[in-house]
Amino acid sequence: MKIVLNMSLKANYYDKPEGDDLFGKMIATNKYALAGGLGWSTVEVMMVSKPKGYLPTIARYVYFTGPFVGMASAFTVGAYAANKLRGRDDAWNYVAGAFAAGGVYGAWKRNVVSGLVAGLIFSVAGALKKQSVDEGWEFFPEVKHHAVSSINPNRYDFTLTQERERGWTTGK
Repeated sequence: MKIVLNMSLKANYYDKPEGDDLFGKMIATNKYALAGGLGWSTVEVMMVSKPKGYLPTIARYVYFTGPFVGMASAFTVGAYAANKLRGRDDAWNYVAGAFAAGGVYGAWKRNVVSGLVAGLIFSVAGALKKQSVDEGWEFFPEVKHHAVSSINPNRYDFTLTQERERGWTTGK
């Protein structure tokens, strides 16, 4: 069990085809949702609510991280179920999962309209992501750092002209 759990923690969403390995896909989406929820909660606790004590702080973390994980789980299960029910692998499965995630968001905010709007926004993003996977382009391309880093400034020449050759004289 330990080996299977360790392998699944390193799993990515697209390691297996759509409609296979629900557990691995849940781990893949929930690890990002957990990281995002903890990050968002940390910013909220430190900058906005500033709770006093351990229990109010933990409650704020749960208040934000829980729905993030819930939305990721709803998307994954919704897309998986749509794939199994329809028998097709296309962007409409992601739209179904996105509206399931939007439903979780609406329940969290206690507002049906915000859930529908979130579902619409998530469905556009999900359909674009599915199209990017099918066509082979990257939805979020890797950032290429062209700027020079100052971690080790000795590696780079910041001068406008090259340094002159050493050891020469004017000949006088």
